[in-house]
Amino acid sequence: MGTKAGIKIPKLIRLIFVVGIIFLLIMSLLRLGLFLFFSRQGHSFSDLLSSFVLGIRFDLRYAGILCVLLLITGSLPFLDPFRKPAGRKLTLFLIALSGFLILFFYSVDFAHYSYLSQRLNASVLNYLADANISASMVWQTYPVLRILLLLILGTWLVAKGTKYLYKRIGGGEDPMLKTSVRATWWVGTFLLLGLSIFGRIGQYPLRWSDAFSLGNDYKASLSLNPFQSFFSSLKFRHIAYDEARVKQALPVLAPYFGFHEVAGAGTDPLAAAVARDIPAREGVTVRMPNVVVVICESFSGYKSSMWGNPLNTTPFFNSMCQQGVFFDHCFTPSYGTARGVWAVITGIPDVGVPTSTSSRNPAAVDQHTIISDFQGYDKFYFLGGSTSWANIRGLLTNNIEGLKVYEQENFKSPKVDVWGISDKNLFLESNEILSHQDKPFFAVIQTADNHRPYTIPEEDKQAFHPVTVSQDSLQKCGFGSNDEMNAFRYTDFGYRTFIEAASREKYFDNTIFLFVGDHGIPGDAGKMFPKAWTDLFLTAEHVPLLIYAPKLIAPRRITKTCSQVDVLPTLAGLCHIPYKNTTLGRDLLDSVRYSDDKELAFIYNPDQESISVIRNGYVYRLLQKTGKEQMASVLNNDPVPDSVMNGPVKKELHQLTEGIFETAKYMILKNKKENAISSAR
Repeated sequence: MGTKAGIKIPKLIRLIFVVGIIFLLIMSLLRLGLFLFFSRQGHSFSDLLSSFVLGIRFDLRYAGILCVLLLITGSLPFLDPFRKPAGRKLTLFLIALSGFLILFFYSVDFAHYSYLSQRLNASVLNYLADANISASMVWQTYPVLRILLLLILGTWLVAKGTKYLYKRIGGGEDPMLKTSVRATWWVGTFLLLGLSIFGRIGQYPLRWSDAFSLGNDYKASLSLNPFQSFFSSLKFRHIAYDEARVKQALPVLAPYFGFHEVAGAGTDPLAAAVARDIPAREGVTVRMPNVVVVICESFSGYKSSMWGNPLNTTPFFNSMCQQGVFFDHCFTPSYGTARGVWAVITGIPDVGVPTSTSSRNPAAVDQHTIISDFQGYDKFYFLGGSTSWANIRGLLTNNIEGLKVYEQENFKSPKVDVWGISDKNLFLESNEILSHQDKPFFAVIQTADNHRPYTIPEEDKQAFHPVTVSQDSLQKCGFGSNDEMNAFRYTDFGYRTFIEAASREKYFDNTIFLFVGDHGIPGDAGKMFPKAWTDLFLTAEHVPLLIYAPKLIAPRRITKTCSQVDVLPTLAGLCHIPYKNTTLGRDLLDSVRYSDDKELAFIYNPDQESISVIRNGYVYRLLQKTGKEQMASVLNNDPVPDSVMNGPVKKELHQLTEGIFETAKYMILKNKKENAISSAR
């Protein structure tokens, strides 16, 4: 197999490109087989062209991994496949083994898809726990012998075909090339293969969640390949809920969340028990106002002005709190931006694996969100960076129909750091887009500047003036550096810029703005809060929650304990919208359905593997590994009375803590759109 006159390509490079093309063709043909042999759900080939194109990009990743392996091993002098017998044997063996793995994975994938209508994922490994039963089921269900014969035949064909092409390439003279030219070919090939593995030109690699941007579960499934879906879900394979413990927990949680009695009828009695049809709240005079939810990066309570921090970092936001409905005891269910966004969008605490987040779990990508119940609203999501981060794109585009996502590439403003455009420009460009809407809208704006590397754009340094204070003052007020403190102040500058710009637009007077921190920052709250806030890491989850609509809602400060998961039910109530609630969020302003004496907030700390509930002035904390229990007052530094430590209060908090944890694990995997729709019917 020669090359055109004047083009001299090393044999190893030629072999690698031939192998890559062959394997890409095999995976593409197998994807076509999935389309031809299983239900197409009413889609034509032309409808699914985008799935096939995206599928090629996923396939290129795994063809690229094989080719990089061949490039590295073949470049070692003692493993040169065209000069050393050992190199030839190893290269041909690796290609044959790869062929077998592809055919094996796709065989299991096709069987898995025919059984569950889902692409292969790591949960299939759970069947090994009952290997005998699983093996019998497979033997009785599938033509195992024919599949094995096809595996053997397919692997043999790949091996024979590759060996033939190897001989064609190796039969001629290797081009006499200078070392520099060979090195150029090597580096160029390596970079090209690296790009195919990364999947795109940009900050973030191609991820499984990109498949769900196609807007249809079938299209997403068709675009994936079994390697991508299997390895993406590998770390989540042990995530499961204990149905018996959930059933035991629901009666304990029912007075707080309005769950129904668990009945035996139906395909999923637990789903029927937790699904509540919430009618439009009585007494609400506002009809279809616009909604803007601002998810505020690292908006830690003790670092801000609303609780008297001496550095007065957020004076503008503090003034907004005095004009709005301000919840001063709001907590996020966990620490971390991805977990915070998850909680806001789904209403479920993210209690997945400690080392990852539910947004990264392919099995949890399908989620019902109350945003979908805002019928007649246009939906927007604004982020200065990329929604590829933490696979948030999959959570958003797969579950919010008609959502318009604006990312860094959609804005005119320049990128200022790793997190994209500045928050100020994000607010201004979002406001510009919203100002041109002629229908009610529900918009989410997610900020990022209050985060390392704490960038203050040069264009803002005249309007925003960074300040310098002593290290001693910084430490007493909860900050580690002037850069961190000024980044916190810059967030307030962004809020002021946004509200001042929005107030000049016609949509402002009929808009409910809700601001909530994505999480707090662990640290020493000093004398600003009781000791428990520092000792039990409550500073990492305590955030402001503000509803700001000066033309629509009278201001007040509310001290009852609440949670980030309550955001969407509260907004639906304010907007007089009936909704399906299948999660742990509650309408904080619905005093009839959820009275103040049922206040609570749940916290999961994955780093320490602890779960907590804050309620009635106490925090109860359970260390999951050791079973150690802790209690403290969140109102003062007084010790917890023995009657509380050893009485019914502690027992109640223990039951609530474990019950919410078990129920949240169930909801992460079962809060599916079709469950909400079917229960609504």
